[in-house]
Amino acid sequence: MSIAIIGAGMAGISCARALREAGRQVVLFDKGRAAGGRMATKRMALGEATIRMDHGAQYITARDAGFAALLQGQGIAAWPEAGRFVPLPAMSALPRALAEGLDIQLGRHVSALRRQGGQWMIEHLPADAVRPGRPLPDLAAEAAGPFDAVAVALPAPQAAPLLQPVAPALAAALEAVEYAPCWTWLAVFAARLDLPDVLRPETGPIGWAARNNAKPGREAQEAWVVQAGPEWSRAHLEDKAGDVAAGLRAALGAPAPLTEVTHRWRYSLVERALGLPCLWDGAAGLGLAGDYCLEGRVEAAFLSGQALARAMIA
Repeated sequence: MSIAIIGAGMAGISCARALREAGRQVVLFDKGRAAGGRMATKRMALGEATIRMDHGAQYITARDAGFAALLQGQGIAAWPEAGRFVPLPAMSALPRALAEGLDIQLGRHVSALRRQGGQWMIEHLPADAVRPGRPLPDLAAEAAGPFDAVAVALPAPQAAPLLQPVAPALAAALEAVEYAPCWTWLAVFAARLDLPDVLRPETGPIGWAARNNAKPGREAQEAWVVQAGPEWSRAHLEDKAGDVAAGLRAALGAPAPLTEVTHRWRYSLVERALGLPCLWDGAAGLGLAGDYCLEGRVEAAFLSGQALARAMIA
């Protein structure tokens, strides 16, 4: 049985690993340059040095026994408090380790699913030719397949338009899911800021701020990840990156950085989940997995991917 998985974040990787262990042939497609999705790490140059900044998920939890067992030996450390962990030397290290040996086609933006003779074809475009929020470029899509089944492991707002032409009922089920966006500012400074390692202000633009170099295994240079709260991010979603950086810098009370990067996550925090581990249409050979199925945690994405794999194998 051949299976295509669209999305190589934690849900897609988890699903792929379980399917491969069950003897299925699996190919993953992802628009990114590396596996991991929102478990992302940005490399920032400072002179001849490179500083790794975790600009997506800031830590992981491991309440589920199976997920906790998987993490053993993967190189993780507690931070910033009991029950929360970070991979070493960066958040992206965990999905990359778990993706080892998987067939992942990177830099591919899946533009359509197509039925052909009772199987599925995957149409895709070069990811660097696609601009978020704009119509797809007028390019001839490449096709991959055929596949016996497809698992879509994308954020719900990205999965829905892909499913609408071929599985409108599955697409409609995703209307219940709600996300909050998040503007993230990454900044490197010449000297240590006189602030606690982690900030969670109750008011103002900042929802979370953390001293990246306080995490185990990170470079020593003073570096901060500042994530705007949901309401501020919504209000400033289409602002210019420079204006966002200025606003978050002022809220942090920081001096001018040595270098900085601003990143916009349109689908960051799951505010309303589906309430099911996954969705699977066995007759069509089409399923869905993601953190939005359960709750907005890395662990939830892993469990959703596992649940979908079990449904596909049954």
